[in-house]
Amino acid sequence: MLLAIEQGNTNTLFAVHDGATWIAQWRTATEASRTADEYAVWLTQLLAMRGLALGDLDGCIISSVVPQSIFNLRNLSRRYLEVEPLVIGENVDLGMPVRILKPKEAGADRLVNALGAHLKYPGDLIVIDSGTATTFDVIAADGAFEGGVIAPGINLSLQALHEAAAMLPRIAIQKPEKVIGKDTVSNMQSGVFWGYIALIEGLVARIKAEWGKPMTVIGTGGVASLFEGATDSIDAFDPDLTIRGLLEIWRRNTHLKGE
Repeated sequence: MLLAIEQGNTNTLFAVHDGATWIAQWRTATEASRTADEYAVWLTQLLAMRGLALGDLDGCIISSVVPQSIFNLRNLSRRYLEVEPLVIGENVDLGMPVRILKPKEAGADRLVNALGAHLKYPGDLIVIDSGTATTFDVIAADGAFEGGVIAPGINLSLQALHEAAAMLPRIAIQKPEKVIGKDTVSNMQSGVFWGYIALIEGLVARIKAEWGKPMTVIGTGGVASLFEGATDSIDAFDPDLTIRGLLEIWRRNTHLKGE
């Protein structure tokens, strides 16, 4: 069985694939100081709930945008799974061209998402990943990563409002019923939520105009579901882009493709 680890700035996803399908997925808060031993204790308990053990895992692939955490995740695989993990960005064949000025600067999460999208959706694509940052990634019809846009994430914007403005409270994001708010909280909700809808619609329109060809827009990421039904600029929402891409990279690099 394969353990796929996708680590973002806010959350870390652990997913188990049994060779046919994904049988389990768990998320934990990303903490750079968490040790391999702590990960192992946490993972052991969750696996046991599914009737599994660490010894059932015979492969591991890691995608992380937190460099200081990779050492501990690698040790988790080496020490407790007794396998050498495949780490995205370390001489790994992604199976896709990266057509940007400095390919090594492209985040592992963005590249894996791009591959996951290309595997399922034909033609030219825009992938919008709503997480700590909101990224807009352009994928050509041949699967190439063409670059894109990075903007602050919606929760990061809320946090900045609270921390920089003494009178503004800390609030959780949700879709407001109306654009015009009647109190401070609804004003903030509207500004952030509808502001991000405007950001999405505006950038999608500009990217499409610059690209000059029809494009399908895919939404993914931790808060992407919040935008469902709020805009026509996103054609589909797909939470599995990352693990789909990781599985393909694992198969390509371990000669298991098609098994």
